[in-house]
Amino acid sequence: MRAGMPGWHPRCVAAPDVNEWLTIPDLAERFGLPLGKVRRLLEDRYLVAIRVDGVLKVPAEFIEGSHPLHDLRGTLILLGDNGYTDEEAVEWLLGTDEVLGARPIDALRAGRKAEVRRVAQALAF
Repeated sequence: MRAGMPGWHPRCVAAPDVNEWLTIPDLAERFGLPLGKVRRLLEDRYLVAIRVDGVLKVPAEFIEGSHPLHDLRGTLILLGDNGYTDEEAVEWLLGTDEVLGARPIDALRAGRKAEVRRVAQALAF
């Protein structure tokens, strides 16, 4: 939920129900990169991490093989430009969106990048 919506509060964003979380060291191993390069992927918005139990973690669904999901970066940049925090972006990507009829992450994986971004853009208004 976004600001102004009933029940939304910036300090009450719960960690979404995720089957598998990956830590920064997990990602470094999976990608075959040093920790600094993985952190750079986060800084450059190729991935987004949130604190879960005090540890920065990335949902495994944001990974495709041995690299970040290709279409995720532009969507993360758009959400950030629209005022979403990292926690809110993860929550939206992993929650079901009524307009998409699916979870945005699933729609991205299915090649529906333009549709996902149109919906994300509309949420800013």
